[in-house]
Amino acid sequence: MTDTVDYVIVGAGSAGCVLANRLTASGEHKVLLLEAGPKDRNPWIHIPLGYARLFQNPRVNWRYSTEPEPELNGRSVFTPRGKTLGGTSAINGLVYMRGQREDYDHWRQLGNVGWGFDDVLPYFRRSEDQQHGADAFHGAGGPIKVSDPTEPHELCEAFIAASEQVGIPRNRDFNGATQEGAGYFQTTSRGRRRWTTAVGYLRPAMKRANLEVVTEALATRVLFEGRAAVGVEYERGGGKRTVRARREVILAGGAINSPQLLQLSGVGPAALLQKHGIPVVADMPGVGEDLQDHFQVRMVFRCAKACTINDRVNSLVGRIGIGLDYALFGKGPLTLSAGYACAFYKTDQRLATPDIQVHFITFSTDRMGTGVHPWSGFMASICQLRPESRGFVRIKSADPKAAPAIQPLYMSTEGDRRTIVEGLKRLRQIMQAPAIRPYVKAEEIPGPSVSTDAEWLEFSRAMGSTIFHVSCTCRMGQDPRAVVDERLRVRGMGRLRVVDGSIMPAVVSGNTNAPIIMIGEKGADMILEDAR
Repeated sequence: MTDTVDYVIVGAGSAGCVLANRLTASGEHKVLLLEAGPKDRNPWIHIPLGYARLFQNPRVNWRYSTEPEPELNGRSVFTPRGKTLGGTSAINGLVYMRGQREDYDHWRQLGNVGWGFDDVLPYFRRSEDQQHGADAFHGAGGPIKVSDPTEPHELCEAFIAASEQVGIPRNRDFNGATQEGAGYFQTTSRGRRRWTTAVGYLRPAMKRANLEVVTEALATRVLFEGRAAVGVEYERGGGKRTVRARREVILAGGAINSPQLLQLSGVGPAALLQKHGIPVVADMPGVGEDLQDHFQVRMVFRCAKACTINDRVNSLVGRIGIGLDYALFGKGPLTLSAGYACAFYKTDQRLATPDIQVHFITFSTDRMGTGVHPWSGFMASICQLRPESRGFVRIKSADPKAAPAIQPLYMSTEGDRRTIVEGLKRLRQIMQAPAIRPYVKAEEIPGPSVSTDAEWLEFSRAMGSTIFHVSCTCRMGQDPRAVVDERLRVRGMGRLRVVDGSIMPAVVSGNTNAPIIMIGEKGADMILEDAR
């Protein structure tokens, strides 16, 4: 079966849903949106803390793992990615964070005209329905709800006060004039409901006659005539189908699936494609290379007061109370994101901006997606904001259903290792400050036996993991290895773009969902401008 539309979008995730909305708004263009996963009917998608129930769910999660990591004692790192309408915005930790002004100005300095902070700020504002209303940095009335936590927490207040005591100022808006400081996260939610891009962007667009959304449709290759993309082949219900695009094919599968699909389609490093018997359409060595991710290391604490989520979850009465808080008042633990409070700080005061982010949360667990500890506990983690390490995504076979090789190469530079160690030492300093000391019964992990730089590094190698911000594998730039240009067109190819987190030239200094939504907004404008 062959259909013909104006635009084919592959991937209904954080950027894909934005594109589907904006490209169909005028009614002029017919659009087909393909999503490999199912509709977003799982109720846990729409409950903020439901991400814990989706962390290992193969129905809505690709459940990738990295190749054995050389600097992590050969461990493979579990790497979840969303596979449903809304993509990773449907299973992530809900944190709304844009990064630093300097991130985008750096993109511009690399030659990517139109991607400085002043250029992208209008797209952040357009996407946002900020709880506090519009101002110079924020928008109101946009498709994505952005909110404060439903209620403060005494542990978070203690953490913020402790940060102030070690010289980290309180910050009430990490997406405003400055990022540095400690405070509460804002989230992509409103009250009791997670606000995915499927909810905010796709639902309204699905009422339009010029948009068709096809779920459980795995794109297997982009079809080319010469070097121009003309359509997409996909599998659904056990059969292969083809859709042709009159104008463009747009890949929005994310930093793992977009380079994978390009490689499967014959666009990528020639030697890799030939190894797997794939005819080479374009020898592009940069496709799948330059992967960046934020590496995270957690510390776990026993709490001296029974005020943690652990205490409520481990009690029948507490669990009933959690349900009632959510159902009756839209408050309580079920409304939480994967970080409750936050801090950004510098490991070296000579730095212009923070290079460490702390996620602080009022429960503790051995691994995300598993049960909480049987004792009162909470966690704080650090991640390095601007890693030097770069890895890759490479297909391991010509089978579209086979996961690719994912290799972030965490902590593969001396600078990365040093930053992680210094970040952890500073976090311990915060957790020993007077304001939070009454809450800390013990530092459970790593514990006082870890104190030297060498011991901190070994702890990081043994316990560190991803914070789920893979990016940069179809990097935007002007150099020969760049995959897309500043208008997100695949270099040397016709009628083919990539619009998702893979186009970042360098990962932003913070959580990546909000920037990817911005990329979708800006990419849609470029596509519509070029269609005139």
